[in-house]
Amino acid sequence: MSLTAIREVAPHSPARRAGVRVGEILTHVNGKQIVDVLDYKFYTYDPILMLTLREADGSSRTVRVRKMEGEDLGLEFETYLMDRARSCANGCIFCFVDQMPPGMRETLYFKDDDARLSFLMGNYLTLTNLSPREVQRIIDLRISPINVSVHTTDPELRVEMLKNKRAGQSIEIMRRFAQHNITMNCQIVSCPGVNDGPALDRTLRDLSEMYPSVNSVAIVPVGVTKYREGLYPLRPYTREEAGAVIDQVERFGDRSVEERGTALAWCSDEFYLLAGRPLPEKGYYEDMTQLENGVGMLRLLMNQAELALEDADPEQEAPPYCVATGVSAAPFIQKIAEMAQAKCPKVKGRVYPIKNKFFGETITVSGLITGRDLMDQLKDQELGERVLIPSNMLRSGENVFLDDVTLEEVEQTLGVPVTPVEADSGFDLVDAMLGMDVELPGYTLPPQDEYYRYNPGN
Repeated sequence: MSLTAIREVAPHSPARRAGVRVGEILTHVNGKQIVDVLDYKFYTYDPILMLTLREADGSSRTVRVRKMEGEDLGLEFETYLMDRARSCANGCIFCFVDQMPPGMRETLYFKDDDARLSFLMGNYLTLTNLSPREVQRIIDLRISPINVSVHTTDPELRVEMLKNKRAGQSIEIMRRFAQHNITMNCQIVSCPGVNDGPALDRTLRDLSEMYPSVNSVAIVPVGVTKYREGLYPLRPYTREEAGAVIDQVERFGDRSVEERGTALAWCSDEFYLLAGRPLPEKGYYEDMTQLENGVGMLRLLMNQAELALEDADPEQEAPPYCVATGVSAAPFIQKIAEMAQAKCPKVKGRVYPIKNKFFGETITVSGLITGRDLMDQLKDQELGERVLIPSNMLRSGENVFLDDVTLEEVEQTLGVPVTPVEADSGFDLVDAMLGMDVELPGYTLPPQDEYYRYNPGN
């Protein structure tokens, strides 16, 4: 066991009142061994706790804590998981990390396959890293939902695709989870001629037999960068092949609606773009549980933008702008810009699709655009007085692009402010286009709470 020490005890917290100290290691709660953050969150829910703490000299002591039921103890640890993150033991033929160029920051090459991150942060896992004890803990603690990278339910093909001899056993783990009502949202990275066609039919059929524990399935096309020398020979989907996958999944979905009341499986937006087909209407995606995999994201963006513009003031003024985004989203952002200008003629903007020179032009999503590509392709363009970019171009919580170029460097090069906008919110995009966060000459913005803020639930 490699638990990390307590890094901070919050002022006025239950732990501070009980005398817990920085540098100690929490080993047990009410006699239950603490292995990592999942144990910590589960066993510290109760209002009366006995904490066993190991001090730097190896001695142990016990403190009693009283708090409200569900109240956080107020402890922060040296690592978020109270343990090291577990790296992936697979050699997946489609792994994006293996297709990264050399010389980038070290964290971008780390492959995680950690069930704790699946539950806490929505990461996908292959289940190949789970020990029997960890499988049982997920069942005992009812850790749910979890996100599972399935790819195929054919054991032999899964071993071949993941390059891990344990990969075929993971489907039985899923069946065991289903028996204990653990909810699973699944992902299939579809590779031409490998796990589509009959293999995909089998996968969808096997997963449907685990419904309702298998709650949703996203089918996304493999991403292929220009850095594949020495790797498994993969290529992007052609227009016709992408259309065939859509037809296959939609046929399954139609049958599933009749049998279960849900389509259960959906193709990502990227498949529809590759096939040159219009996106389905919003109702097709039901509860939109697979937005993180790009399933229905563009349709939701369009619908939210239309709602946002219904209440827009036709006399609204704002400095001219441009939006820089990925090639795949650009036509949809252009349509929103045109709708915004039709409703508010005094607001004018342009949309620039940024080609991905860094990873290769087969990569068309905005989240993989680098600062260098952004600067190189915008520096000689008409930008207006401000540039809007999707927030997913930046590292989460920071103003840094994938290539370590900072937002400030981009602004200095382009000579105008660059504003990140929530990538999947049509409401925020329209607000930004209409300058709702921009102070015009002679006009002071009212306090934020005086705005009617759009909400996806409205």
